[in-house]
Amino acid sequence: MSDQITQLSARSTRWPSLWSVGAVVIAALVLAPIVAVIWFALTPTDNIWPHLLSTTLPRYLRNTAILMFSVGLLTAMVGTGAAWLVVMYRFPGRRWLQWAMLMPLAIPSYVGAYALVDFLEYAGPVQTALRDSFGWTTAREYWFPQIRTRTAAVLVMSAALYPYVYILARAAFREQSGAGYEVARALGAGPFARFWRVGMPMARPAIAAGVAVVMMETVNDFGTVDYFAVQTLTTGIFSVWRQGGNLGGAAQLACVILSLIVILVTLEKISRRKSRFAVGGRNQRPVTPTPLSGTRGLLATLACLIPIAIGFVLPMTVITSHAFDAQEWAAPGLLEAVLWTLLVCSAAAILTVAGGVFMVYGVRLSHKRIPALLMPVTGLGYAVPGAVLALGVLVPLVWADNRLADTVLAITGDDPGLLLTGSAGVLVLAFTVRFFAIAQGTADAALGRVSPSLPMAARSLGRTAGGTLKAVHMPLIRASVGSALLLVFVDAVKELPATLMLFRHDTLATRVHAKASLENIAEAAPAALVISLVGLCAVTFLARAQR
Repeated sequence: MSDQITQLSARSTRWPSLWSVGAVVIAALVLAPIVAVIWFALTPTDNIWPHLLSTTLPRYLRNTAILMFSVGLLTAMVGTGAAWLVVMYRFPGRRWLQWAMLMPLAIPSYVGAYALVDFLEYAGPVQTALRDSFGWTTAREYWFPQIRTRTAAVLVMSAALYPYVYILARAAFREQSGAGYEVARALGAGPFARFWRVGMPMARPAIAAGVAVVMMETVNDFGTVDYFAVQTLTTGIFSVWRQGGNLGGAAQLACVILSLIVILVTLEKISRRKSRFAVGGRNQRPVTPTPLSGTRGLLATLACLIPIAIGFVLPMTVITSHAFDAQEWAAPGLLEAVLWTLLVCSAAAILTVAGGVFMVYGVRLSHKRIPALLMPVTGLGYAVPGAVLALGVLVPLVWADNRLADTVLAITGDDPGLLLTGSAGVLVLAFTVRFFAIAQGTADAALGRVSPSLPMAARSLGRTAGGTLKAVHMPLIRASVGSALLLVFVDAVKELPATLMLFRHDTLATRVHAKASLENIAEAAPAALVISLVGLCAVTFLARAQR
């Protein structure tokens, strides 16, 4: 058997196999939109960069930076604090609160923004109750804070994104040994000292990774900042492209966002370059939660309830109350939006996961240097905002669409117009690039858990590489593939910027944005509720996986 395996390996390393070539092609397709954005930014037809520098760019940069660091700081505090409480202490409601903390992931931040404004606006229940209680009749008779502000945007996005930090911090605290905390307690360290000097240093890489994801998602956001009238780099892309009609300027703003993402990731890696984090595996005792009773227990419960109330309970209550109106479910366009969402997001999930499995398997099978170097780079798409990827897909597509239309016109004499631009296939491609890192990372982890002896035995018995993948690997990684399909589908359902820029039809996300932008929360509620329920299914699956 060893001779046969050696011969197979020798033949596979002599010439590039189909799997190796396929892995390179997939990597090229994933990276092409990013390269296209950079190229188009460097060669604009109408350079408005000096105008942007002297007018709007400083405001875009300032607002984007303030949002990034404010949301990052707030989510770090909430996510890390909640994770510390549920791991280190036992208090009333802890058993279900540790899973309920994940629920805000089901609510897109733009849905939370619409719900907050509807709840606190002049005609909302809060101000209505104040006027009824104190006998006020107009807004001039009392003071109420402004709702659509940058501070409100920070609050909404933090409430929606803190679970990214919470998940990683909770896992990091759970993996630590209880012996270190016992020694610190014996040396006289109080609760805060144990947290700051023992728990935080060991959990810092996980917390930093979660905060980095949060800051990337903050840069990607469009619906929340647009609704609160906060001008950021993402809204600037829409403004320069759609209102100004300047793709070159939009691509230049997109490159600014790319630069911010690269700087953010680089700084995070440099900050922990000389640090080493390890936990001993021999005789490691898990952390024993300390009971909290009385006032302390109630305060711990309240501290966990507040972010859940803002990030999940409030948005779900508001949109559900509006969605109870049966007439809105029969509103024109809702069924079409549901069908387009299911079609596009299902196709994107299947294509993304299939491409991820193919690429990871091809790299493992071929042992070629180029595919192995390209595979980690394909994860860059997840860090790139949807608006940037939309530009990267749109620019080469418009060129190809125009060439195709000219060819058809020359042959038939009829002008078919733009055939590809605005189609479902374009949006599927953008989603594939955007969420390829999820599929690739899941497939890499799942295939890494398969014992090498199993595929080697199958190959020695005459199975082809494809047959081995189908008969040996797929049954073993089926659960991981299913989870990747679900996660990609849910993220695609919630994605707003790329959908607005690339698709001519309504999806659930664009319908919610369009109706809410017209202050018609009632018509936006059914679509928002469907999106939230889909997200809740994914959160439930994630909670089961975290047990």
